[in-house]
Amino acid sequence: MSFGLLGTVCLLVYLVLLVGLAEYARRSRKDSTPSDHFLAGRELGFFVLLLTLYATTYSGNSLLGYPGEGYRRGYAWIISTGMMMSLMVGYQILIPKLRPLSVRENFVTPGDWVLYRYGKEGAGLVLRSVLALLMVVALGNYLLAQLQAMGHVTGQVTNGLVPYSAAVIGLAGFILIYETVGGMRAVAWTDAVQGVLMLLGLGLMLYWISQGEGFSELVRKVGDVRPSAIAAPSDMQRINWISTILLVGIGAVMYPQAIQRIFAARSSASLRRALVWMGFLPLTTTFVVMLLGIAAIPRFSDLGTLEADRVMPMLLAQWAATGVVWQLFAVLVFVAALAAIMSTADSVLLSLGSIIAGDVLGRNTADPKTTKTGKRAAMVVMLIALGFALFPTLSLWRLTELKLEILVQAAPAFMVGIHWKKFKAKGALIGIGVGVFIALVALVLDVRRIWGLHVGVVAVAFNFAFAVFFSCILPTDRSRGETP
Repeated sequence: MSFGLLGTVCLLVYLVLLVGLAEYARRSRKDSTPSDHFLAGRELGFFVLLLTLYATTYSGNSLLGYPGEGYRRGYAWIISTGMMMSLMVGYQILIPKLRPLSVRENFVTPGDWVLYRYGKEGAGLVLRSVLALLMVVALGNYLLAQLQAMGHVTGQVTNGLVPYSAAVIGLAGFILIYETVGGMRAVAWTDAVQGVLMLLGLGLMLYWISQGEGFSELVRKVGDVRPSAIAAPSDMQRINWISTILLVGIGAVMYPQAIQRIFAARSSASLRRALVWMGFLPLTTTFVVMLLGIAAIPRFSDLGTLEADRVMPMLLAQWAATGVVWQLFAVLVFVAALAAIMSTADSVLLSLGSIIAGDVLGRNTADPKTTKTGKRAAMVVMLIALGFALFPTLSLWRLTELKLEILVQAAPAFMVGIHWKKFKAKGALIGIGVGVFIALVALVLDVRRIWGLHVGVVAVAFNFAFAVFFSCILPTDRSRGETP
């Protein structure tokens, strides 16, 4: 059986499994409330919680965009491991105080906390809407990246039997089915399967690379082809490293799907254990995919910016050609990669539905009708994202940067607001306005770095400064629920 045909068969088997899990999740639901659909009834235990956090955090950006960036940058992309570890630090700023409140107040969406903290009228209500729009824009970008990644992996590894456009449309349809039918339970359970597959697949691929030539020989070959890929980082690169750590460590904490998993945990103990284990997983994921991107440098020379995002499936195809056993392993890695991409797409879609229904449209997050509204919203967003995904124009890492530079502007309202009682909704709104304005002007002018720093990092610094300053000078409005 050819590699393309074998990959297609395995893909179909995997999709049938997902639909079966979705049906089982549907039968396991307790009611039709938003809490049950969007948070799995707040019953996610340690093992499922760990794997759903893992599979959601490491996405198509990680398995395609990160190898592509490793191919473009070389060993300087080692920062990808550090930036994912920084995410755990960001969680420690938010979770200790947010988790107990979410249990006591039954939060479903991030906006529920915003109304609790800043008040349900006036500036608090406006702040919820603004933050929700930031999250919707960022998640729409994130969903687009996952759809592109699904098309790249499926189209190339099946040797064209399933072309890019058919893969994007077909797999998006499957995600809609099991996300709509099973909600967070289906998403979390499929994430658990996808997380195990991803760990196994990356381990096998790392073994293949190490057995083929050894890492010292790999360094020599990379140096022969592109000396800059093994050179010591410049001062500007080191500044960019710091910027990347800040961008991811602050911005990625604002992922609504991650915040909602804080709400969905069965207990605080399960959540703490899951986060401890998450701190070690960059070594098994981002470090490995960086090596995959570097291993592609001597194998595939002169790839363009968008072509570099396909180095992982190109390596898979090369691996499969070395023998029948390796062909089977390559198919397993292919399914694992696709699983990781789909796990992030389904989580993003679920969060988008809940945020649009609850925070943008203002529906009651305790009303079962809100669940239906969220499902419809998810379908509309998916259709819009599909339209853009069919004509990709940006690299996956560039999409990641754009998403985080938008999302990071929500960080002061959450991270400062949860610790400082005098932080005001009006101050947060002014800060967000300044930060978003700087980011948008830079986007229009095509400015990506300022003194080596990401524009989003510079923008959130101004965001923070303005928000704190105006929170200090503006009077407290007790009628709107602000804390004196």
